[in-house]
Amino acid sequence: MAAAASAMGWRRRVHLWLDHGAGDDPVANAIHRGLILLICANVGAIVLESVPDIAARFGPAFAALETVSLVLFTLEYAARLWVAPEHARYRALPAAQARLAYARSLPAIIDLLATLPLAFVALGLGDLRTLLLLRLLRFFKLGRYSPGMASLAAALHAERKALFACFVVLMGVMLMTASLMHLVEHEAQPDKLGTIPDAMWWAIITLTTVGYGDVSPITAAGKAVAAVTAVLGLVMLALPVGIVATAPTKLLVLDQVDFRALTARSPKLAAHIRKLARDA
Repeated sequence: MAAAASAMGWRRRVHLWLDHGAGDDPVANAIHRGLILLICANVGAIVLESVPDIAARFGPAFAALETVSLVLFTLEYAARLWVAPEHARYRALPAAQARLAYARSLPAIIDLLATLPLAFVALGLGDLRTLLLLRLLRFFKLGRYSPGMASLAAALHAERKALFACFVVLMGVMLMTASLMHLVEHEAQPDKLGTIPDAMWWAIITLTTVGYGDVSPITAAGKAVAAVTAVLGLVMLALPVGIVATAPTKLLVLDQVDFRALTARSPKLAAHIRKLARDA
């Protein structure tokens, strides 16, 4: 019984260290700063490895860094699975279900993919160079340690339906403009706009305001369609930008409303929160 309580105490402590719930705890700060430095070093090494001269000169150092990183990231993933029952979102679940639910979350999936190169190499299924994309996924682990990225992710999640609607509208506009361009230009440029799929490439490049210039209209009707498409492209880009830009403000307002409603129901809680704010 005492051993089980001790294990749960350590699990709680490790959870606070990993999720930075221990305030200014030096161990938590050291772990987070060390992991951030390790992730940055990994991404930098992956980029530098693509330069032949640097790879030839520092190859052994890059290999050593990769090996150490894989071991540490694997230990981190295992530790996060172990402490998953302490997470507020999974605390009501049994330990096994909590760990399974955490393993299905996006941060856990990124952590797992960051450790897969070790398994592949151990099984002889490929060398580290062929697993470049899996190694680069470690960059997204930084999102766990950045409040700004966490806020952006929350904003994107809150506005996911509106953003998906924007994507659907973009696909519809692309299809319509591509069809129009095909109708007016297929005889003049059968090699470039002879089919609707060919015209869809031109449409998406124009709507996104990239404009490579490899395909352009040469007829008067085609130029008119291109002009309208270019203007629609500005509108299509402005829609998601406006949605994402206003999302944090909406979340802040909702949080304030929830806080006011909560404190109105419990004046003692409001007084306690104000006291904590003064003492902070």
